[in-house]
Amino acid sequence: MLTSFLKGKSIRFKLQLYFFSLILLPIITMGMIGDVIYSKAMEEEVNTHTAQMIGKVTDNVEFYIHDMENLIYYLANDPRVKQFLNASENELSQSGNEQKGEVYKVLATYKSIHPEIAGIMVVSENDRYASNEMTTISRDPLTAEMWYKRSVAEANTVQLFSKPIGRNIMTNINYSADDVVAVAKAVKNPLTGRCMGVILIDMKLEVIKKLIDGITLGKKGFLYIMDENGGIVYAPINPIVYRVNYEWLGEQSGSTVKKIKDDRYQIMYKESDYTKWKTVGVFSLNETLGEVAQNRYYSFFIALITLMLATIASLFFTASIAKPLLALGKLMHRAEDGDLSVRFHSRYNDEIGRLGNSFNRMIGEISKLIDMVYEEQKSKREAELKTLQAQIKPHFLYNTLDTIQWMAQAQGMADIVKMVNALAKLFRIALSRGREVIKVREELEHVNSYLTIQTVRYEGKLEYDISFEEDILECEVIKLILQPVVENAIYHGIHAKRGKGKISIYAGKEQGNLCFIVRDNGKGMTPEKIKQITEMLRANRSPEQSGYGMFNVHERIRLSFGVEYGLQFESEYEAGTVVKIIHPLMKG
Repeated sequence: MLTSFLKGKSIRFKLQLYFFSLILLPIITMGMIGDVIYSKAMEEEVNTHTAQMIGKVTDNVEFYIHDMENLIYYLANDPRVKQFLNASENELSQSGNEQKGEVYKVLATYKSIHPEIAGIMVVSENDRYASNEMTTISRDPLTAEMWYKRSVAEANTVQLFSKPIGRNIMTNINYSADDVVAVAKAVKNPLTGRCMGVILIDMKLEVIKKLIDGITLGKKGFLYIMDENGGIVYAPINPIVYRVNYEWLGEQSGSTVKKIKDDRYQIMYKESDYTKWKTVGVFSLNETLGEVAQNRYYSFFIALITLMLATIASLFFTASIAKPLLALGKLMHRAEDGDLSVRFHSRYNDEIGRLGNSFNRMIGEISKLIDMVYEEQKSKREAELKTLQAQIKPHFLYNTLDTIQWMAQAQGMADIVKMVNALAKLFRIALSRGREVIKVREELEHVNSYLTIQTVRYEGKLEYDISFEEDILECEVIKLILQPVVENAIYHGIHAKRGKGKISIYAGKEQGNLCFIVRDNGKGMTPEKIKQITEMLRANRSPEQSGYGMFNVHERIRLSFGVEYGLQFESEYEAGTVVKIIHPLMKG
């Protein structure tokens, strides 16, 4: 029926009808079910955000408590603390002060590198204690304290005491029980299993405060932490927190909605398997739904304005535009893909027809220009090739070097014979009859020839050695990748070093790849320089001053085989540099 109605109608009318329908349909949908969907999405987003914040705070609190447990472990295994805890009554009377002095040093060291610690106390089973910050208030034994007994009774787990009030402990620094969380754990003899004592650490509550105070859940929402007995470990200043009943919260994690002071609050919580504390998030549902209602009004207003503007804009569409433009667009896409044989044919001489004619002329001119550029580039390549062939005559070069070597040998000049022989090998392998890939054996001969020449040039300041695995010599490798790396090691490492320098080259297999390692004992590089070179290679950025050779080696390997291959650097300033070349293992 719709087809019959539209038959014979103008494209202008069709476009107006389609446009109006497509705009009206989303507006109706938004008005009927959009509010429900948006409200649910907003609520889920707030819940997800709150859950993420709760999880993050829980993980961070666990991290700090776990860090304290690790510190207790390190202290318990310190020889001086062990000696203090294992000391008998006779040993205590003979060297007690000396042992305590050693323990004081240990405790001071740990506290100095952990600013989150307020105080540390080591208590032995003989009621002997050591601490730089804490002392007893009365003569009552510390071994009778609740925290000591609980730690001994559950010796395998760390014990947490939020706001540890009522202890027989006073501090010589300005903090109270409300400012710390006590972390305690028993120290057992690994051989007998006997409990030798307890280590107590007061961790500053400030670290938990920093985690929570920076988190907001809307205008009224907040997070706080509750211990396993329902006591508040830390909560921001807020009258709502003390109205949250501990019985509302389950054992592990979950969410509930409660009415507090004429306002509905969503309460989400998660219990830590490690600390048994609950991280609780509270936020106002009325506030969230109020924002939803406000956004709904804005959405309806914008939708109405959009419908009006869209209806007005649809009046300007014409039937003569749609089909020719679509056809022309398809031809342009084909031209973008490289098909320059396309042409636009129009039965009308209007703007679209003239645009199509211009498109046809443009495609024709582009085809002519491509042909011209191709011919020019072809001629240019041929000229460059002829120039190179004229400049390099390999046989003439080899024959000349052979003549020089023969004459020097006749004169008994062994050094010149050695230099010329190395140079001839260097040129022969470098040219390689135009081959880009050569044997590993040839690559090693090439760098050996280069180092032979450099050894003579530096007159005893340079020595080198080359080692390799026999089964890789016939493998293939991109030529001339070792010489630039060795050259860089000489000029930037050995040359800047005082005294004799050495370069070691190794060729072998590593994790299924071909691996070359060039090691020198030269000047080395600072961490900043290593970082700069690594970033330059990763970003494919050519160096501005030096290092073109190594950059080209890295790029040739990456362009040929992929980004997982190339150069890797390790260096220690004033000690030397190691360059590793990773290349695919190619046999034949």
